[in-house]
Amino acid sequence: MTTTQPRNGFRTSTKATSAQKRAPWILLAPFLALFLLTFVIPIISALFQSFTTVDRQGLFGEDGVTGRFAGFDNYVTALNDTGFVASIGRMLLFGIVQVPVMIIACTVLALLLESASARWPAFFRAVYFMPYGVPGVIATILWSFLYVPGLSPIVDLLQSIGLQPDFLGANSVLWSIANIVTWTYTGYNMLIIVAQLKSIPGEVYEAAKVDGANAFQVAWRIQIPLIAPALVLTTVFSIIGTLQLFAEPQILSTVAPAIDTEYTPNYAAYTNAFAFNEYGVASAQAVIIALAAFVLSFAFLALTNRPPKDERDRRRRAKRDGREARTALQKRASARPVVTAQAAPRLQAGSGPQHGTNGTTGADA
Repeated sequence: MTTTQPRNGFRTSTKATSAQKRAPWILLAPFLALFLLTFVIPIISALFQSFTTVDRQGLFGEDGVTGRFAGFDNYVTALNDTGFVASIGRMLLFGIVQVPVMIIACTVLALLLESASARWPAFFRAVYFMPYGVPGVIATILWSFLYVPGLSPIVDLLQSIGLQPDFLGANSVLWSIANIVTWTYTGYNMLIIVAQLKSIPGEVYEAAKVDGANAFQVAWRIQIPLIAPALVLTTVFSIIGTLQLFAEPQILSTVAPAIDTEYTPNYAAYTNAFAFNEYGVASAQAVIIALAAFVLSFAFLALTNRPPKDERDRRRRAKRDGREARTALQKRASARPVVTAQAAPRLQAGSGPQHGTNGTTGADA
């Protein structure tokens, strides 16, 4: 071990001891253990189980149960299930409408709370965040009382003015679920955007004020471009959460006949696993849901991380110029005269320092 002698006379080591090397891993051990047990191992188990199936002898398997490798049969069964495929399409429609509405709402709330004229911003941040603290099951039960005719004051009020709302009908229950999800997660996403807004230096606002920018111009031209990473993050979280929707439709299914056991992809996988004991098909459906979330999130990130239009035009021009330069070099190389073996002796005979430019020798000249 090498040591150094500082000015104060104490020796210090330049190499970490074995205890210092072990200390980070000891501190990380509880987290790594929980991460492996609750995240990595379940994923590996689900992947393995999606390629297996169980054969039962007897009506309920009382004569024996055997497992075997099924290949991609479970995935074929899952994709041939019209209810499961329809649930994925239903969630795509849900995400196309609900996610932009929620992102716009949380962005507007964050901008209003961080404006210079906002009063009691800490109080309103807590109020807007409070629905996120309510568990999803409790929130769905609370909203179900506001959707059921005869119990809901909202339905009674609308009926008193001549309207006949049906929040739990086949054509409207999806948007009733979207209302619950938006009410729950808007405040959470708002705090992420607020944190990004607080990281903007004050000098930027001072420069905009000197330039004469009003509040709308500051929000549109300064704040929104600078909080783009937070908007992308919240949108990706919302896309993933859309495909994982489960608690809201399951609870509302008790009061909404339009919600079946395959209304959402997660609900379909849950039904196959715990109602029909088809764990292989349920695992295959879970893997398909994860792949769909990955593809949608990756496509959104690829779309939002594209360079600006002028940068893309510059790259296209540079690529086109490179192709034209390579084509010109190839044409120039093909246009050069080719010296054959018969012409080579003539060139050697007619070349040399003693010959003139017209091919005659110095003596003939």
